[in-house]
Amino acid sequence: MNVSTNPFDDDKLKEECGIFGILGHKDAAALAALGLHALQHRGQEAAGIVAFDGAQFHTHRAVGLVGDNFGDEKIIAGLRGDSAIGHTRYATSGGTILRNIQPLFAEFEFGGFALGHNGNLTNADALRRGLVKRGSIFQSTTDTEVIIHLMAQAQGDFVTRLIAALNQVEGAYSLTCIAKDTIIAVRDPRGVRPLVLGKLDDAWIFTSETCALDIIGATYVRDLAAGEMVILDRSGIRSLMPFRPEKKRFCVFEYIYFARPDSVMEGVSVYEARKRIGAELSRESGVAADLVVPVPDSGVPAGLGYAQESGIPFDLGIIRNHYVGRTFIEPTDHIRHLGVKLKHNANRAGLTGKRVILVDDSIVRGTTSKKIVEMVRQAGATEVHMRISSPPTTHSCFFGVDTPERSQLLAANYDVPAMAKLIGVDSLAFISMDGLYRAMGERGRDKANPQFCDACFSGEYPIRLTDVEERGDRPAQASLLEIA
Repeated sequence: MNVSTNPFDDDKLKEECGIFGILGHKDAAALAALGLHALQHRGQEAAGIVAFDGAQFHTHRAVGLVGDNFGDEKIIAGLRGDSAIGHTRYATSGGTILRNIQPLFAEFEFGGFALGHNGNLTNADALRRGLVKRGSIFQSTTDTEVIIHLMAQAQGDFVTRLIAALNQVEGAYSLTCIAKDTIIAVRDPRGVRPLVLGKLDDAWIFTSETCALDIIGATYVRDLAAGEMVILDRSGIRSLMPFRPEKKRFCVFEYIYFARPDSVMEGVSVYEARKRIGAELSRESGVAADLVVPVPDSGVPAGLGYAQESGIPFDLGIIRNHYVGRTFIEPTDHIRHLGVKLKHNANRAGLTGKRVILVDDSIVRGTTSKKIVEMVRQAGATEVHMRISSPPTTHSCFFGVDTPERSQLLAANYDVPAMAKLIGVDSLAFISMDGLYRAMGERGRDKANPQFCDACFSGEYPIRLTDVEERGDRPAQASLLEIA
């Protein structure tokens, strides 16, 4: 008997984490839990909240979904205080064990301090080795703990120590921190991962996405700037820019897939961006067909844009089951092969005798795409064409996304015709890099100075990959942009 945590082989890139922080509300922990509910798509393996009541810190962290961990009123009641930070996790650094669940908490000379991190540090291994040699004793295997130990070896108050620590790290990070009556949020100098500021009555809020503001009735104020640190305490709010300025490189895959479609990022509606990407995809790679069918749920906005631009009817030819648990017993190879139908099933009545265009956001290993195409053909489709609303994913991400090794990425090993044959479609096309940038309001991709981080498509990493380089397993054919 084989036990799998992913029976239907959910062949998608996984965003690492969602973060939330609030100061100045009597129901801080409850609001943090609601905010994490809205951010559940960013991490489904574990969740935690740390609250402060003016005298003591209170924490609850556990493996599992937000609702399972914070649905008990007694747990929320125990998280006393009018300030709190929360974190929902999908592990990219360290395993999903209790000691790795964030927010991480430590006692310093100045008092308690907790930290939640969305992103990934690319020199964490090198820093960790140096810290251990100098006597640091690590309690977790996550890269985030490096920041705690760097702060411990610095001098000054917690803000000064945090700045000193972050000036030593490389990589992508959006952070929420809590220390006594203060909440701090920080975004890395290239602004790779998202972070926004909101307000609810007299309370201030930091969170990864605006959808977490919507769920609690808060008002969006603004995105934090790349390299910005915002400090909230009883005296008000202040902003610092404590790092060397860098060219902003926000992750373009947030618009394609990671973010919830009802969020607004960097002033851009994610839903509208995905529709524009679908429209551009239609202009670039139109094909005669009877139906445009999205692969739910992430392919729906791009599918709508494709259908509207092409004039081909849009239909829900695949129905998604939203009630699939994350653990399943797979007794035989035959049952394991049927696992994809736990999540998706063809709407046979709408597909029989039709030429179908399937629209999806990406192809990673290609395993799920192959199964979906087989399912649509078995439902009676006479032709199956696949259109992908991202360029081919040819490189691994090192900035906070769980990506397979490059050897497992289909587009890193096969050209488009070969991928089409492997997946079993009549034709396959991806949006071009210039088309993606046009959909995002640019004239095209400036090869000398790209507007976004698109390393998973281009192999051009805007931040040094120190740990990967030192291990000697840097992805073949990847190129590193010169750091300004």
